[in-house]
Amino acid sequence: MTSARFADRAFHLLGLTVLVLALGMLGALLVDVARDGLGRVSWSFLTGYPSRRASASGLLPALAGSLWLVGLTALMAVPVGVGAAIGLEEYGGRGRLARLAEVNIANLAGVPSVVYGLLGLGVFVQVLRWDRSLLAGAGTLALLILPIVIITSREALRGVPASVREASLALGATKWQTVWHQVLPMALPGLLTGLILAVSRALGETAPLIVIGALSYVPFVPDGPRSPFTALPIQIYTWVSRPREGFRANAAATILVLLAVLLVINGLAIVARDRAARRRSA
Repeated sequence: MTSARFADRAFHLLGLTVLVLALGMLGALLVDVARDGLGRVSWSFLTGYPSRRASASGLLPALAGSLWLVGLTALMAVPVGVGAAIGLEEYGGRGRLARLAEVNIANLAGVPSVVYGLLGLGVFVQVLRWDRSLLAGAGTLALLILPIVIITSREALRGVPASVREASLALGATKWQTVWHQVLPMALPGLLTGLILAVSRALGETAPLIVIGALSYVPFVPDGPRSPFTALPIQIYTWVSRPREGFRANAAATILVLLAVLLVINGLAIVARDRAARRRSA
């Protein structure tokens, strides 16, 4: 056996070992959470409001707040992120300015989320005076996921063959007509994949929302973008920090609900992505 083949097999075995360990740890964590919280998941728990008594507590305000946040964050981040990706990839060229923008965007993707929380506190809460509202939270999360949307969108645009652009331009289409009618439809599956990754991160973030002042106790459902709010991760953090065992069971049940919401959102995005891929290949 040559050294190259031996190295290939060793890395393959190492990768399988790490995958098995990761799946085992994830499975053990899910089993533990399900054992503690599955008994608390009920319709009254999903439609109830926070309470001083663990047995009477519900998570409707946190669930509604998370759904509001995801929708507003996507509305803010996706158009800006995809537009920036189009500008950089289709119009930006390969000059020094474009390379500088690429480096900065890659660096922003690795900034800790609490830093975005401080930025959101300074810009949205204090300067723009959006207060501690859903709008401020969504703006902060939009800044957080914007580098991810831009990077994944650029990769999706790069996956479109150059011959498609050349053929469209040769037939007399303008640059924008080529991008809108040819490039974007072909890149749509990749764009939706990036949206899945971005929304998944935004849905589970806690630190930025705590920094901008999201509430830990909200006895009402948000009725608009300027409403105060809480979210599922904040509710989990609040209940875990309480000493009573019943609140920890509530936290475990909320984790299960958060995972279910995440799976539903990702499932819908995957279905839309697969349909777009089938239309492209038809």
